[in-house]
Amino acid sequence: MYFAWKVHFILAIHVLVIAHAEARPTSFSRRISVPLRKVHLRDVTQDVHPVIVHQQHVNRGTQRLARMTGREEPSNDELNKKIADRLSRLSSHPSKRFYLGGIPDTLDFLKLGHETHNSPSNPAMPVNAFKADTDKAVKDGVTPGRPLDYPNSIPLDTLAQDYGYLGTVYMGTPPRPFSLLMDSGSADLWVGSEECRSNEGGSCGNHVFLGPNLSSTYRDTNRTWSISYRTGAVSGRIVQDTVTVAGLHLENMTFGVALNETSEFTPDYIPFDGLVGLAKSQIISRQGTPTLVEALHKAGLIPEAITSYKIPRLADGKNDGELTFGGMDPSKYNANTLITVKNKSRLGFWEAAIDSISVNGVNMGWSNRTAILDTGTSLMVAPSKDVEAIHRAIPGAKYDGEKWIVPCTLKVSVSLTFGGREFAIDPRDIAFLPMNPDDPTGDCMSGISEGNVGPVDFEWLVGDVFLKNVYFSTNVDKDEISLAKLAP
Repeated sequence: MYFAWKVHFILAIHVLVIAHAEARPTSFSRRISVPLRKVHLRDVTQDVHPVIVHQQHVNRGTQRLARMTGREEPSNDELNKKIADRLSRLSSHPSKRFYLGGIPDTLDFLKLGHETHNSPSNPAMPVNAFKADTDKAVKDGVTPGRPLDYPNSIPLDTLAQDYGYLGTVYMGTPPRPFSLLMDSGSADLWVGSEECRSNEGGSCGNHVFLGPNLSSTYRDTNRTWSISYRTGAVSGRIVQDTVTVAGLHLENMTFGVALNETSEFTPDYIPFDGLVGLAKSQIISRQGTPTLVEALHKAGLIPEAITSYKIPRLADGKNDGELTFGGMDPSKYNANTLITVKNKSRLGFWEAAIDSISVNGVNMGWSNRTAILDTGTSLMVAPSKDVEAIHRAIPGAKYDGEKWIVPCTLKVSVSLTFGGREFAIDPRDIAFLPMNPDDPTGDCMSGISEGNVGPVDFEWLVGDVFLKNVYFSTNVDKDEISLAKLAP
């Protein structure tokens, strides 16, 4: 998620300090899990043209891949032009007012249309044709995850159609529940301040906030932080307060609160209150402070700085998402399929070597690819030559001049092999989004998209299209990644 937001952007908080977190143990086991809660919006394809939805996901993945590999990010103009180019290829413009900005795979999806397509710099975009009708688009907001039996777990909720994942974290005294995006691709935590104001002069919306009038244990460190996203910016102060997750209680944990937010962040329809980054803080934390899982381990509340994810799939209707701190929930995976590999990333993300890639059981013959595993990215993003070769091997796949299309009734599976174990992607995840929402058996935009960001042609960004099919676990101290097939 860098948020994801969504589900989805990189959190990059500046000017932060290292802080000591004291802990008070509880009666729970030292391994904790938090059920991952599903947050979904009403069928957004009713309000957003599918081409826009898909390209926003592609843009987000491309941007995150650039950050995760240390390369120059594509400019706003380049990303916005890709949306305009795709729309220009449609046989006709939509007759209704499709909502451009309501896909919270990242927070900037929610407002992209306001600043981009109503601008004279984009003459191909009719003024007001894509004005956000956000109340309608997100009316049914959050689908809660199912309550969990495993002692140290919290449920994950899902944003929209598997676009991001939220968990509940309690902060302050008395504790207040915050719905926060859980992002394996960033390394900081922040929420809104009770004094938060929009750059337009109003409040920061109907969200949960934190401050001295709301928490008796809140302490301001008198240090500041700020962050700018592709659309929008946030700034505020570094504070300390109690943080409780899955029954584990940290005192004096350091994190950021937002005093000022641009209008992209403040509307009531934004269905989350902040972000939890779960990559490696030592390298990429903009706060310079341990992540939540690292703080839990440092306090002795969990045996290792492990974060494990069971990412839910909306189409399954199980609402079984879960996030576990300190270990792995054995009920969620097949232990006979468990593999553990070393983390390849030098930048603090989670990157694994791919042994091989197969389409419909046929090995593509590639042996030097790596996968950055990122819960804050919906799609899989890979070099164009790899994406083309994969789709050439899929019956019925075709190129629309910008992106690949596959049959919505796809039966062919794509598999990635890590640590000698093959993990197949459900064809439903490859058929990412119908071109025509009224024809779910027609053509779908592929969940595997091209996203070149530099000369290196072997790094993939592997998001939830793949991660919904595996149990995914990271270990900060051992710098390892574990994957297993899901339990039946």
